[in-house]
Order: sequence, then C-alpha cells, then structure tokens
Amino acid sequence: MVPTRWQAAIIEFVRREGRARIAELARSLAVSEETIRRHVRPLVAQGVLRREHGAVRWNGAGGEAPFDRRLRIRTAAKRAIARAAAGLVEDGQTVMIDTGSTTAFVAEALAGRSRLTLVTNGIEIARSLVGRNGHEVYLAGGELKAELAAAVGPEALAFIGQFRADLAILSIAAIDAEEGLMNYALDEARLARAMMARAERVMLVADRAKFGQRAAVHVAPLEEIDTLVTDAAPPEPFAGRLAEAGIALVVAADQAAVPPSSSRIA
Repeated sequence: MVPTRWQAAIIEFVRREGRARIAELARSLAVSEETIRRHVRPLVAQGVLRREHGAVRWNGAGGEAPFDRRLRIRTAAKRAIARAAAGLVEDGQTVMIDTGSTTAFVAEALAGRSRLTLVTNGIEIARSLVGRNGHEVYLAGGELKAELAAAVGPEALAFIGQFRADLAILSIAAIDAEEGLMNYALDEARLARAMMARAERVMLVADRAKFGQRAAVHVAPLEEIDTLVTDAAPPEPFAGRLAEAGIALVVAADQAAVPPSSSRIA
C-alpha cells in the first residue's frame, strides 16, 4: 500500500518522536482529529504504528530501522556491493555520497582510492574517509538526525548546491516498478534529489531486498540513474526496465556489468 500524504506525514512525525497524541498530530498537520484517526487505522492494522490511549507509538515495522541497526542487516551483501561500487570510482574524482547503511560500507571501500573530493551529509561516511589517502571531505551542516546519522534540512541542501560532482552514490529504501526510487523520510529524498541534480552521473547501491518494496516518499524515476550496483540480478519487470533505459547493471557477486563498455564511471 502506498501511504496517503497524510499517512506519510503521520509516519514521519511519529517515527521522529517515537510517540504522538492524536490531538498533537491534528494540530501539527492542521486537520481534524477524526481525519488523523481515519488515516491512522490502516497504519495500525499493518503494524506500522501501535495504538495507545489517545496516542500512537512507532512500532518499527514498515520503515527503516535506526542507522546502527541497519548496519547489521544484510552485511555481507552490502560489503560486496560496496567493493563493486568502489571499483567504479576513479582516483581524483569528486563524489557525492548520501547517508545510508549501504553507502556507509561504500565509504569504507573508498578509503582505498586516492585524492577523492567527497561531499556528504552522513556523519559516519565523513568519519570513514577523513584523513585517508589524500581525500578532501566536505560534510554538510544542518539539523542532525540521530536515526539517520546525518545532517538534513535547508542548510544541508544549500551546502550540496555549492558543489559539482563527477558522480553521486546514493542509497535507497525501496525500488518500486511504477514509482521508481522511494525513501521513508522527506529529508532523505530531498538530499538525494539535490545530489542527483549536481552530479554528472548517478550510481544507486541497493541490495536485492529493496526491489518490489514501497516507501512513503517518491525520490525519482528509475530512469534517472546511470548505474545500479546490487547483489543479485533484479527480477522482472525491473530487469527489463533497466535494459530499456540503458542503465549499467553491476551484480556484485560476479562483477558483471551491462553494458560492458567501461569498467569505471568516467
């Protein structure tokens, strides 16, 4: 189910706060309490939220786990993806990296490259790369979100807009056949779009579990990426869509790339 705009707003509010009263949500979103209750019921039924007396609590289902927990999920796949992604980056390039558990592993792998200029909003990503092999690291400022381990908001967006990159390496929460790339938080989606707009090429790093999933916020059509690095061949209809759009597919298990015209991102 794709959340309504009110449900997406409710999810973002409760996920951030952990718990919210119905009256508080109604005031925040400038709608009636009955409107909130009507949109909350399906979220409770799906297990995304848990009802309490006059309030709802974040249940953890249907959304991303906190950052440190996500680092421990599908670790082998993410490390393989990271190695493959790092192999597509040339020494000396300017690279933007958004926050995410998969991109955190990519940052570790990029420590072995030389003289990169790296622009990120991710605290752990910057920490992994600063002071390594002549890299220059630029960390966006803004509101710090503990669950993302990153800076977000207008200040972060303005910071990203000052750079022009050879490549943006992005993580994602979900890949839907119709909606394309999706995230759970509006702040994350805005940062991803800002990086896409300021990069010559876009690389998406996503494990097989992201295919066929949906999240609250649309990021971009699938066709707006240039390269997809994953750990298994995507199922249909995704495989066909990638081929039609001319998107280079890199399967980390065998390092196979389609099209095979170049082993690196130029």
